[in-house]
Amino acid sequence: MLSDIEIAKGARLVDIREIAKKLRIPEEKLKLYGNHIAKVDHRYLKELNGKKGKLILVTAITPTPAGEGKTTTSIGLSMALNRIGKKSIVTLREPSLGPVFGVKGGAAGGGYSQVLPMEDINLHFTGDIHAVTTAHNLVSAVIDAHINHGNELGIDIRKIYWKRAIDMNDRALRQIVIALGGSANGYPREDGFLITAASEIMATLCLASDLADLKRRVGEIVVAQSEKKGLVRIKDLGIQGAVAALLKDAINPNLVQTIENTPAFVHGGPFANIAHGTNTLIATKMALGLADYVVTEAGFAADLGAQKFLDFVAPTGNLTVDTVVLVASIRALKYHGGVAKDELSKENVEAVIKGMENLKVHVENLQKYGVPIVVALNRFETDTPAEIEVVLRESPVKCVLNEAYAKGSEGAVELAQAVVETVEKIPTNYRPLVPAELSIEEKIDIIAKQIYRAGKVIYTDTAKTKLSMLKKNGYGNYPVIIAKTQNSISDDPKKINAPKGYEFTVRDFQISAGAGFVVALAGEIMLMPGLPKVPAAVNIDIDENGEITGLF
Repeated sequence: MLSDIEIAKGARLVDIREIAKKLRIPEEKLKLYGNHIAKVDHRYLKELNGKKGKLILVTAITPTPAGEGKTTTSIGLSMALNRIGKKSIVTLREPSLGPVFGVKGGAAGGGYSQVLPMEDINLHFTGDIHAVTTAHNLVSAVIDAHINHGNELGIDIRKIYWKRAIDMNDRALRQIVIALGGSANGYPREDGFLITAASEIMATLCLASDLADLKRRVGEIVVAQSEKKGLVRIKDLGIQGAVAALLKDAINPNLVQTIENTPAFVHGGPFANIAHGTNTLIATKMALGLADYVVTEAGFAADLGAQKFLDFVAPTGNLTVDTVVLVASIRALKYHGGVAKDELSKENVEAVIKGMENLKVHVENLQKYGVPIVVALNRFETDTPAEIEVVLRESPVKCVLNEAYAKGSEGAVELAQAVVETVEKIPTNYRPLVPAELSIEEKIDIIAKQIYRAGKVIYTDTAKTKLSMLKKNGYGNYPVIIAKTQNSISDDPKKINAPKGYEFTVRDFQISAGAGFVVALAGEIMLMPGLPKVPAAVNIDIDENGEITGLF
């Protein structure tokens, strides 16, 4: 089979104005970035008069370290919905350069199920991530300038929560010392970088409804504590307007197309473990006003992305989820059945059956939200007929084989038909599992016990101290985003398959007041990944004609 970039280069793209025209987006609402990319004015959302298509949420079982093709499934499903006569748009997050040059590669799908132009989308695209990086670092620079010029706010330099940001995996920047070289350079202190996708600016951008809301949210972001024990926010520094100005174009959704010319919004990219892990609300709501079926995805497995979407994102955006597609793969099931990573290509029906417990837990969890569920079994070339048959037979809900990677929309027609049939025959009874009025501890207790299947939640002394501070400052009933490993339903990446009855430990808290949630940290969460020994970057090249190779 051809590589992803070879397949992408063989595709016939149409002018993005034609894509917009089919969606009835007026050309004056577009800002063109060449022939195949355009931004759509976010204010156009208000002209759609609240029209609502059906929302399909794509999530997954707990993956192998390589991922199981959630984005490929989302793209393939949207293309297949169009193929069977439904008007569909797919909405996705923007790729971070960290994974592009690291291990996983980009996030534009793969095979014959891609969003294009993949080189642009995977690299600099329309500059949104650069805008977020710059906005984030403006805040960093102003904090240290404020301290250097008299520190009128009394910022405690031992309690500055705001780090620097860069869109690259660079482990040497995780913990650093800044302001060396004398008094003219400020006060030396410990600092660090996080990858841009983990910035609260990114999460805030993805949840804002318009520029005014974005500026208000940015102003509420907590950056430090003062020596008088009060919290210091960006609005105290007086730069919320400047930060929002840097994001004036980034707030507008990016319109592109799939390999089969299905419309796609690729916009925003928050981490799915430290934040909520979905594209912008503006893009999703705009798509719902333009199409019959909108396919969106939530990062990582259902215990992370889907839980956060169903308990936080959907209520925040006043969205209703009509059906959930749960992506599974034979290799992930075998991995949860105890098969080593380098043995996953060998047939092992017994391990598949054992690993089905992971799928069943995710199905049971999703059913608690009252949403209909379809399982999409992503086919890989190493899957055997016996392994596929046992999954189709043992799945607790309707399970459909998905071959979008190898066959494009043709390989996802059965999945599209199953989704449409589910939407038309099984009305959604979607409701959040976690009541908004509960305390932080009560919310964590529900998520940890009902979704993660923990037996008990315990808090470290650091977490207890931070929780007391949050309550004191009025955040005691805030929505909770739990940051934990994506490699297990639990807080321990070594606990594969379907662990239960264990102790779930909350070690610390962070406040993301601009985004509108409190982050409960469980386990070690990497905010600045590092490159592997042989990064994907070594395979990427460009020739004298500007032709890029090696991207995937």
